[in-house]
Amino acid sequence: MTALLFAIGIDGGGTGTRAVLADRHGNELAQGRGGPSGLGLGIERAWASIGAACADAFGRAGFAFDWSQCALGCGLAGVNNAAWLAAFRAQAPLGALAIESDAYTTVVGAHGGAPGLIVALGTGSIAASLDAAGTCRISGGFGFPSGDEASGAWLGMRALAYAQQALDGRVPRDVFADALLAETGAHDRDALVQWSCDASQTIYASLAPIVLAHRTHPYAAALIAQAGDEIGKMIDALDPHQALPVALCGGLADALAPAVPARHAARLRAPIDDSAHGALRLALRTLKEAEAG
Repeated sequence: MTALLFAIGIDGGGTGTRAVLADRHGNELAQGRGGPSGLGLGIERAWASIGAACADAFGRAGFAFDWSQCALGCGLAGVNNAAWLAAFRAQAPLGALAIESDAYTTVVGAHGGAPGLIVALGTGSIAASLDAAGTCRISGGFGFPSGDEASGAWLGMRALAYAQQALDGRVPRDVFADALLAETGAHDRDALVQWSCDASQTIYASLAPIVLAHRTHPYAAALIAQAGDEIGKMIDALDPHQALPVALCGGLADALAPAVPARHAARLRAPIDDSAHGALRLALRTLKEAEAG
C-alpha cells in the first residue's frame, strides 16, 4: 500500500464541495472547491466534484494530486440512502475512506470533536448531537416542504402566504407584502400561482432575507418567533437535560440566534470550526487507523 501522506476533509452538498487538505500530522495546507457532490445528484458526479475540489486544494498547496496518498473523510448529503452510499463506496478511487453525514461532520467541526449539539440553519435545517461515546443523533431535517423547520425555505414558504393574502385583499397591502411580491416578480394572481408552482426550495429561501429585514412587522415577527420555537424543539429532542453546548450554524444562524428560547440561550456557543474541518478530523482518524492496521 502506498504511504498515506495527506488527509482531506470533504464537505459536500447540493450546491458545492469544499476540500480541506492537511499533511499526515494535521497541519492544514490548503483548501479547494468543486461542484455539487450530494449523493442524490449522482455518484459519478459526486466523485467528479470531490476530485475537482481535491485537485484544486493540491494545486494551491503546490503538490501533485495522487488519490493513493490520501485518507479521505467525507461529510455528504444523502448518505442516509443505503443504495447511494454503497454505490459511492464501490466507486472510491482510494483505500482510506470514511463517510458520514454532513450533519455529523458539522457537529464534529463545531465543537472540535467534543460532545455538543448543532442546529444548522440555511436553505434547509437539521439538528445533530454528539455524546461522549461518539454517538451522533439527529433531529429534524426531514426535508422541504414538510420539514426543515426554521430554515430559509420554511420561512419563505410561510412568508409567501402573506403575500398571497395581500394580493387579494385579505390583509393590508403594506411594505412587507410589496417587498415579497417584488422578489417574486408577480403582479397578479396568476403570476403568483405560477411562481409558487415553479419555485424550488432554494427559490423559497430567497424570501427569507425579506422576512428578516422586516422583523418588526407583526407577521414577520411571528414567523421569526415560531422559528425560534422550532429550534428549541430540536434542541430539546436531542438534549432534554440541557447539558450540551449548542452551536447554531449556517447562513441564518446569526439572524435567528436572538429567537432561540431563553432556556437554551446560556448554552449557545460560536462554532469552533465548520463541516469541512470536521471531515478533516474524520480523515485524520482514518489515516491513523489505516497506519495501525
